[in-house]
Amino acid sequence: MSARIAAWLPDGAGAALDASLARLARTEDVAHVAVMPDAHVADDVCVGTVTATTRRLLPAAVGGDIGCGMVALRLRADADLLADRDRAARLLSGLCRRVPHVLHPAAGAPPLPDDLAEARLGAPRLEAMKRREGRMELGTLGRGNHFLEVQRDEEGALWLLLHSGSRAMGPAIREHHEALAARDPSGVRFLEADSEAGRAYLADAAWAASYARASRARMAAEAAGLFAELFGVEVDAPSRIEVDHNHVRRETHGGRALWVHRKGAMGLREGELGVVPGSMGSPSFHVAGRDHPDALGSSAHGAGRALPRGEARRRIGARQLLREAEGVWFDHRLADRLRDEAPSAYKDIGAVMRAQRALVRVVRRLRPVLVYKAP
Repeated sequence: MSARIAAWLPDGAGAALDASLARLARTEDVAHVAVMPDAHVADDVCVGTVTATTRRLLPAAVGGDIGCGMVALRLRADADLLADRDRAARLLSGLCRRVPHVLHPAAGAPPLPDDLAEARLGAPRLEAMKRREGRMELGTLGRGNHFLEVQRDEEGALWLLLHSGSRAMGPAIREHHEALAARDPSGVRFLEADSEAGRAYLADAAWAASYARASRARMAAEAAGLFAELFGVEVDAPSRIEVDHNHVRRETHGGRALWVHRKGAMGLREGELGVVPGSMGSPSFHVAGRDHPDALGSSAHGAGRALPRGEARRRIGARQLLREAEGVWFDHRLADRLRDEAPSAYKDIGAVMRAQRALVRVVRRLRPVLVYKAP
């Protein structure tokens, strides 16, 4: 017997997405599946999927980038600050220095925060990675769809938006625990939550989420420090919005205690704030949750890919990216290597937001002004 699937898809699912969702829904102990409007096919479990179970943990329904999420902060400045090309270039150059996209130099990498350093991970290999890659990658952005943007709201105020996750640590944690997991007849691997293996996965996943938060905090502080240094601009600390979109949590829905797995979906209680980014050339939205029961109180986490990366690179040229991102400051020297991040590689964010009107309320609409990302 298959679990019920509730979906908010703007253009229907398509055969590949339908097949992946059906496979997930027939996995034993899956009680409910909610599909967000930005959903797209990925390995094992689709991105943009919320999966509820009663006793099993499904690492693939969280994904590898455990704890990946967004931080938004308002700057005490208006958009005119970055109307000047020289100022934008200085800011991009400074971000490249202060927020590396891959690694801090081994000698210059700051130590891990005490809580992360002292917590023990579930395998010696993970402990060794924590001391090496974990230390050197904390406070680094990553590649692909991870970014730091400066955005303008409809009142002309500037905001920072940062998207990053647990870097190499999250995928290593998933890989370690999936290797110990049993395989359901559907093909999805699982751990019993009330077992030593299940508890070890939950502990390591919680560590990865804490690592991702600490990493975002360090990058946000570096970006804020750069604005203060270059322009004398401070951030409005109470404006901070932070939410992650890859996790598993124990939640109660409809009077049932469930393990709710979100892979590319935000969990927002009634009125809780979140961020739905578009692309490097399209709007983003600050939203408040409506706690829709069939969505398990969830929301889309972005526009979602319309084209797989390989297809986007074949179909989109550097000139097209430059046209689509016209008016947005970014390093044009990277245009050829950022083709798979072009706005046309993503779904129409307007259609995504219309499809989830029952799930969230729009609080604020923002446009990109400057984008820092690496191919």
